[in-house]
Amino acid sequence: MKPIEIEILGSAGAVPTPRALCPCPVCSEALEKGPPFSRCGPSYFIHGPNILIDTPEEIRIQLTRSRISAIEGCFYSHWHPDHVAGRRVFEMNFDFTGGFANNRVTPIYLPRGVAEDFRKMLGIWDSLKYMETRGIVKIIELKEDETVQFKQCQVTPIHLAAPNMYAFLIETTHGTRGIIAPDEVYRWVPPERFRGVDIAILQSGLFERDPFTGERRLPEGLLEDIGEMNFEMTITLLQQLGAKRSILSHLEEPEALSHTRYQELEKKLAPLGLNVSFAYDMQRIAI
Repeated sequence: MKPIEIEILGSAGAVPTPRALCPCPVCSEALEKGPPFSRCGPSYFIHGPNILIDTPEEIRIQLTRSRISAIEGCFYSHWHPDHVAGRRVFEMNFDFTGGFANNRVTPIYLPRGVAEDFRKMLGIWDSLKYMETRGIVKIIELKEDETVQFKQCQVTPIHLAAPNMYAFLIETTHGTRGIIAPDEVYRWVPPERFRGVDIAILQSGLFERDPFTGERRLPEGLLEDIGEMNFEMTITLLQQLGAKRSILSHLEEPEALSHTRYQELEKKLAPLGLNVSFAYDMQRIAI
């Protein structure tokens, strides 16, 4: 049996790189070179059990470029458009040539709070229910802390501090554990049972100050007013979590940092002893 690997299908946040119509050096380099300099919207895939987490607008491109051929289930972390707007990808399940007699069906796992928001936000519930009536998805609403068992691992949604926002605990049959928190870890303090995981993938948080010069980039107090993590908060969270390895994702184009600059920042962070790196598209991590 092949080992389980987590693939970061998309390492961007709400603003991918390159950004449309943007001629800046970071976007120009990304346009010319592609991954790891370019970044698609936030999504993750767990190879082995074949689990998808979130569907940004570019999910069709992400799945095809990573040559993914099977999805045994899709989990959603929250309702934000950059995490759900590509849900139409499940139309790939239609059996067009066979008269729809042999449609594939993808289970859609919704933590309790996510299901609540999907019923209220952006017509998400209606679009998924339509696909369910057409026989290409099956909506499965989960109870709080309910675990879903797959062949090589089990997945448990983790309710974060922000309302109806979730991370996911991945526990493999050979005893390793990982946490994937696609977004919205603001004010989350990890309970003791989640500490010391083998791998943690979290949002990076925004840089209020330039990470190299210390120059202020955003008005003081802005991120707290809008409930967004800053990078310093993320570092504190990593220290609390104590993961053996941490990868920071959800990297926004307005930060104006290239893949090369993120690698330089990794070296600057090395003395903290956190074993932290920055994500890039199509990165695969064994768990």
